[in-house]
Amino acid sequence: MQISTLLKQTDKLPNVPDVVLELIEALKNPDVHFSVIAEKVAHDQTISLKVLRAVNSAYFGLSRKVYSIDEAIAILGTNKLKTMVIASGFVNSVESVQGLDLKGFWYDSFAVAELAQWLGKRTSLVDDDEAFTAGIVHNIGRLLLHLAESELAISIQEQIRQGKGSRFRIETEALGFTTQDAGKALLDLWKFPPELGEAVKHHKRPFAEQQPPQPLACILNLACYFNACIRNEREMETVHEGLPLAVVKAAGITPLTLDDVDQALNLDNELSYIMY
Repeated sequence: MQISTLLKQTDKLPNVPDVVLELIEALKNPDVHFSVIAEKVAHDQTISLKVLRAVNSAYFGLSRKVYSIDEAIAILGTNKLKTMVIASGFVNSVESVQGLDLKGFWYDSFAVAELAQWLGKRTSLVDDDEAFTAGIVHNIGRLLLHLAESELAISIQEQIRQGKGSRFRIETEALGFTTQDAGKALLDLWKFPPELGEAVKHHKRPFAEQQPPQPLACILNLACYFNACIRNEREMETVHEGLPLAVVKAAGITPLTLDDVDQALNLDNELSYIMY
């Protein structure tokens, strides 16, 4: 199979709003016009409601209710608005997926995104907002496979569940590529910044093809590691002992202490409940 086979099924691709794609293109533009973004958000009813819900949640801790989308946008500011719009846009990009627990999928994506943003704040090599976006889309190739070839995706998932091999090996044998490769191809099709696609493609094995490895891919790798540790309820000391130190160094992060690890393991993933 070719990745292009998946991408040609345009009726099955996630439907991401234009405002989200425009925001992602502007991720590295510090001079992005706030008023233009705000106007686009205000004209998208679904995203507007999600932004209002988020602003009025405990996540932002405001002392009073906000009822105006214009006021909500002003309170959030450019960076938080980007996060809200991108998160909302992707969560609403598909309504149902055969063989995939969509709520669990987005919960996991948000958890990785929050961890990636937390890690991004601890290095000068990665923008933390870009790291959040990378976390949201890090597994988009798996979603694409379930949308375009659901029976094959379910078969792969069942083989992994039965312990017949790693996802990397099973996907490569069944497809000729991995869902990380498919994710990069989809992000390229959407004209995302190239570094986001590269991070998605290489985050599982950041040292495999890139020398030196891309810092954003390393951040995603660490975020996925921490998320797996949380999911499997590993003890803090075990998590710290298992840290891939070469990846930590390549991400530009100073060695993480036990206190840092404890903070990462206790990050609140409330945003996933707000945006879903």
